[in-house]
Parts: sequence; C-alpha cells; structure tokens
Amino acid sequence: MIKLDGPSHPPMAGGKPEQLVVFLHGYGSNGEDLISLAPYLAPALPEAEFLSPNAPFPCEVNPFGGYQWFGLEERNAETRLEGARQAAPILDAYLDAVLGARGLTEADLALIGFSQGTMMALHVGLRRANPVAGIVGYSGMLVAPELLATELKSKPPVLLVHGMADQVLPFDAMGEAEAALKAQGIRVHAEGRPGLPHSIDQRGLELGASMLHQLMCRHHDHGHQH
Repeated sequence: MIKLDGPSHPPMAGGKPEQLVVFLHGYGSNGEDLISLAPYLAPALPEAEFLSPNAPFPCEVNPFGGYQWFGLEERNAETRLEGARQAAPILDAYLDAVLGARGLTEADLALIGFSQGTMMALHVGLRRANPVAGIVGYSGMLVAPELLATELKSKPPVLLVHGMADQVLPFDAMGEAEAALKAQGIRVHAEGRPGLPHSIDQRGLELGASMLHQLMCRHHDHGHQH
C-alpha cells in the first residue's frame, strides 16, 4: 500500500497536539499548497497539528510535483467513483496511522478538502466507523450521492463553501451535496460565495476556522465556556 506523506505545521501552542487537521489538496496540486492555510487556522485551533499529505499518485498532466487522488481523463460519475474507491483505503490507512502515532481518535480529527480533496474528505469521512469531528469541503462535490444511504457509517458535521463563479466544478455541485447529506440526517452548513472562482477566500477560511473551533475546542476547555 502506498504511504502518504507531506508537509506539516506544529501546534501553535507548542507541545503535543490535542487535535489533528488533515488537508486534502486538489487535482494536480500538492501538500505544500494547502499547508499554507495552517497559519490562518491555527489561532482558532492552537493545540492542533496540521498535516497536508501529497495525494498518492503523480498527476497525469503535471507529473513533476503535482499529485492526484484519481485521474480525470474521463470526467464521468463511474470513473470518479472508481477513483475515489481506489484512493479511499490509502487515505484511511494514513488517517489510522497518524491518529495512532499521536494517541488521538477520530473525535480529535478534522478533514479539510479542496476540489478533488473535498470529494475524498466526504467519501472517506462518511464511511469511517467513528465520526471525525468535522469535514470542511471547499469547491468540491459529493461522489455517488445515491450510495450514501447504504454506505454511510458515521455522520460528522459538514461545512461546504463554493464559489458561485467556479469554472472548474459547477456551483450546483454544492447544492446537490448539501441535499444528499441532509437527507441522511447530517448537519450541513453550505455557503455560496458570490463572484468567487475555483478557490478559497477569506470568508471561507473564517467559516472553517469558526466551525472547527466550536467542534474541537469544546471538550478541551476543561469546563470553561467561551
């Protein structure tokens, strides 16, 4: 099995991480791309370590320094599902390993995806036996929504943010994902960003930071309410 690896960012508070945030980058990118977001999120999650693994396969169109979770030669629902299913065990094994190494559980883990990384975060996060603390999906989509009813194993809260001017993955994908998740009783907040193309903006980052702070910092506050 391919072992994932990539850049990381230690907890702002120093010491041993109490939470873990794993970034899942988009098609043709690499772990360096999203680890650059860690300093923006760290103040909201001072005890979290951030990891940003490179996807398992060299990107077919950008093999030097670009990676993919799966190929995009044929953009259709079948190849997407097949690709996500092939990459899922690799990502699952990685999450098991990084949690185990730090003595943390899924309750201490958040997944943040962008584009194809969002597809992986939703595909894997909703099929793990124990719910992760939260999933943040930027500019993504839900692969094979029709399978959720039979394959869903846990229901972590989900935040979806999508640019309304996205020219790579249509903005409609957010509404489709939101409807499918809500139909399964998953708590979803979805927000469209006017004029935003296929990227992450300040507002999207703030929404992600705020949600993860609420979800992850509560049980470490030792009785102090914010």
